[in-house]
Amino acid sequence: MSSDQLEMGASAFEKGVATLLASHRAIPPGATVRLAKKTSNLFRKRAENPNPGLDVSGLDRVISVDPDAKTADVAGMCTYENLVAATLPYGLAPKVVPQLKTITLGGAVTGLGIESTSFRNGLPHESVLEIDILTGDGEIITATPTNEHADLFFGFPNSYGTLGYSVRLKIELESVPPFVELRHVRFHRLAELQETMTTIVSDGTYDGERVDYLDGVVFTADESYLTLGRQTDEAGLGERSDGKNVTVSDYTGMDIFYRSIQHPDGVKRDRLTIGDYLWRWDTDWFWCSRAFGAQNPRIRRFWPKKLLRSSFYWKLIGYDHRWNIADRINARKGLPANERVVQDIEVPIENTTAYLNWFLDNVPIEPIWLCPLRLREPALPGADAARPWPLYPLEPHRTYVNIGFWSAVPVTPGDPGHTNKLIERTVAELDGHKSLYSESFYAPDEFDELYGGENYRLLKKRYDPNGRLLDLYSKAVKRQ
Repeated sequence: MSSDQLEMGASAFEKGVATLLASHRAIPPGATVRLAKKTSNLFRKRAENPNPGLDVSGLDRVISVDPDAKTADVAGMCTYENLVAATLPYGLAPKVVPQLKTITLGGAVTGLGIESTSFRNGLPHESVLEIDILTGDGEIITATPTNEHADLFFGFPNSYGTLGYSVRLKIELESVPPFVELRHVRFHRLAELQETMTTIVSDGTYDGERVDYLDGVVFTADESYLTLGRQTDEAGLGERSDGKNVTVSDYTGMDIFYRSIQHPDGVKRDRLTIGDYLWRWDTDWFWCSRAFGAQNPRIRRFWPKKLLRSSFYWKLIGYDHRWNIADRINARKGLPANERVVQDIEVPIENTTAYLNWFLDNVPIEPIWLCPLRLREPALPGADAARPWPLYPLEPHRTYVNIGFWSAVPVTPGDPGHTNKLIERTVAELDGHKSLYSESFYAPDEFDELYGGENYRLLKKRYDPNGRLLDLYSKAVKRQ
């Protein structure tokens, strides 16, 4: 960013902070403090807020980028789309870039973000160096791993705005070359996929080539894939001397990325620009755009390219939530209403096959996304060696696999959330846990044990003593 851009970014940020504080003062004393955002990447419904919300409209930008230090100062509501657009010209990117363009940096930190660098870079909050947080009482405090607010720094991830809202974050960046070469490796047995994934996480290589990005897709028990990405400077035009095709692909139009992964056997190669790689899942919201007909070639041909993106599908989902469109269509066809099953769970990597087999046998949803992750090592100074991030139970030195599935199943009469409850139970049996961006059905004591219990209560008492913010159980389970 030029000096003029830096000055403009800092000035706009200061105005955004002033607007935020003024909107906090406008909320009636004693009323619950919430955001006034019109959009969200959460899949759980919440009650309408009768009071004015926090105006975060001025906190949507990158404040500055330091290419020498490989850091960026970013306003809390800046989307990853805008963040990546500001860093890529320097050959830099956030260490973890969640899959959808409209996810905000603040949202990925106070919630949980993940992507194909998570097996080596952990989760987005592990790249944060310091964070300014607006508390429920309207104070902005700066938390770092070693200052007097270190407890809030480590307790902020997975708090979902119940301990405060991020205003500014200073984050680490990493160097990225212009292209990513992909290998889609086909597996016929899930156990073999698990074994290979374990080896790649440990060694950082596969078949003699470095692996910089790692995720996977399961279509059936005998058709699954790992996609291995390697950063490269090669221009991606023509063929290399070894005859391997390196033409750059484009999955922002008629071609669909997840369909390109499939092949009969062995390894299939592909290549994307770094920008297209980071957003490869956004064009079709992974594979969920098929629910809107966007993958039908006859429809896709006339679908505006600018509307092939997750933010537009979110609007369609919003219409469905408001008017129950899908359930009405089902009723006209004599079909039951749908139970939404939109979840990301984590299990230890050694339990991946067991969970997938259970899921494929019991839940009629496919495909399924896989993304291995480990907490970064070494841990930040000041971190608890046993549980560095107390509100989310990931153990250091242990590999997990995030398993994502996003669809719906027929409701079970008399048992709201039947399938989601089965998933929660099975995940717990396999020593796993789930993200809280969607619907949850835990009893209070179980939730307390899984998501920080006493640690959370101490943080709540210190940073929201007047209860201006919802508590985590109310927000994640009761959906207030």
